[in-house]
Formats: sequence, structure tokens, C-alpha cells
Amino acid sequence: MIIMQRRRSKKRGPVRAKKVEYDGIKFQSGLEKNMYIALKKAKIKCRYEVETYELIPGFMFKNNSYERQSNGKGGYIERGNKKVRAITYTPDFTGEGFIIECKGRANESFPIRWKLFKRYVAKNMPGVTLYKPQTKKECEETVQLILASRKATK
Repeated sequence: MIIMQRRRSKKRGPVRAKKVEYDGIKFQSGLEKNMYIALKKAKIKCRYEVETYELIPGFMFKNNSYERQSNGKGGYIERGNKKVRAITYTPDFTGEGFIIECKGRANESFPIRWKLFKRYVAKNMPGVTLYKPQTKKECEETVQLILASRKATK
């Protein structure tokens, strides 16, 4: 008798990129390190995780609200009249006319935060180009696109 075993699908858990140090900089992932190396090799000046943008300002929530703590612990209790923190976004690399966000596998909050950031850029940063490479090859392609855009503007 042949017993067929079902293939168990590997559940993808939360995104946990390996932090890497290179050139004295602590990167959140290997992909960010690869992007940094590609930018440095091409002599493109940029800064790593230095600018934070406020996408939605914080506010006081004065209404009643019944909920559990965000970590799921504690009871279902009244939590009104509380300060709601601002939604901010810190891209990986910022340079002259460009912003780069390296994202291998996004967590659940990233897509909405990215849309809010794109909206912020559209309103407040005309002429800035966004790049979101997801692989080492796309990091290298990003560098080529930046170099090409600089040649076009000269």
C-alpha cells in the first residue's frame, strides 16, 4: 500500500531581514547593503536613513473607544481620550532628485505606508523620482536609471 504524503506549504512568517554592517554602517538588510555598494561604486551621493517624513500628523482621539491593547494583551476596555501617534516614513536612501526604498519582502503595513508616502512626494516633492528595488539586479538597474536621468538633464 502506497501512502501519499501531502506537501506542507511553508508558511511565510513575519519579515525578518538579517541586519548587516558594512563600511561602519548598520543596514537593515543585505539588499540595502547591495544598494549602498552599487551607489558607492557609481559615485552617486546619497544618505542612508536620515530623513523621516510625517505622512499623517498625530492627533487627540477624544471619542470613546473600546479595544484591546495593540499587542493583543489585556482586556477589552475603554481607551478614549488618547493621543494617536503620527504616521511617519523613513526611506532607505535619499539623494539629489531621488529616493530609494529597498524592499525584498514587504510586511503587512508597508503597502499602505508606501501609498501614503507616494502621495506625500507627489504633493511636496515635485521632480523627485522614487525607486523600489526588490533584488540585487534591480539595485544595479536603479543605479543605471539614476545615471541616465542625470545625463539627460545635463
